Amino acid sequence: MTEMIDESRPAATVVIVRDRLSAPPEILMMERASSMAFAAGALVFPGGAVDAGDQALAARIRGHLAQDEAAARIAAIRETLEESGLAIAFTRPVAAARIAVMRQALAAGAALGDVLNTHELDIALEALVPFARWQPARIEHVNRVFDTRFYLARAPEGQDASVDATENVRLFWSSAAETIVRCDRGEGQIIFPTRRNLERLAQFTSFEALAAHAGSIPVEKVTPWFEERDGETHLCIPAHLGYPVTSEPMRSVRRA
Repeated sequence: MTEMIDESRPAATVVIVRDRLSAPPEILMMERASSMAFAAGALVFPGGAVDAGDQALAARIRGHLAQDEAAARIAAIRETLEESGLAIAFTRPVAAARIAVMRQALAAGAALGDVLNTHELDIALEALVPFARWQPARIEHVNRVFDTRFYLARAPEGQDASVDATENVRLFWSSAAETIVRCDRGEGQIIFPTRRNLERLAQFTSFEALAAHAGSIPVEKVTPWFEERDGETHLCIPAHLGYPVTSEPMRSVRRA
């Protein structure tokens, strides 16, 4: 029997939003490689676990932010650069050639703080807008539990996203609603937290509207629970955190 996890691992993910004229904003989605241990083959937002380098950089530049909050934002910036080649939340534009070099360094194991020092660049942690925080309940047969902070960020102008061909094998820009429809047609898979967040994102028509909404809702840890409804087991979340859909029958839930 797999032992139950005593502690969750901090992680961060970022919803990168690209506004469009007379159309809902597009969001960057990526398909995780089938070889990945977590959410294999699923469509996700860029992100990953907080590492020691993120914590070290946070201790230096966190300003008024709590250490864990700053480290999560740094992880979101680092993982986005490594996974998609997008340099979000930098204080000044970064040339494509330099982005490529930084991305290679991160893939080779360099810490983001060292990469920033080498290229004499800075990041703006306040450019990330807190949106949500999810942590599943600890259950048997689950070998990893992530405490994941979700952020919103504007897509950087003049940059092109590309797969890393290691953790992800495909990426595309799509509105939140279009991504849900795509998956309902069988053209992709999304796990329970991603679907709930896409439904929430689909309610808004611009980054500004999304950011205003995020600022009006408290960021409380979402821990889904099981509940019997009409003779069927549902996976449920709280009703006061801005999500238009707060339960789903277990027979249709895709889990990590």
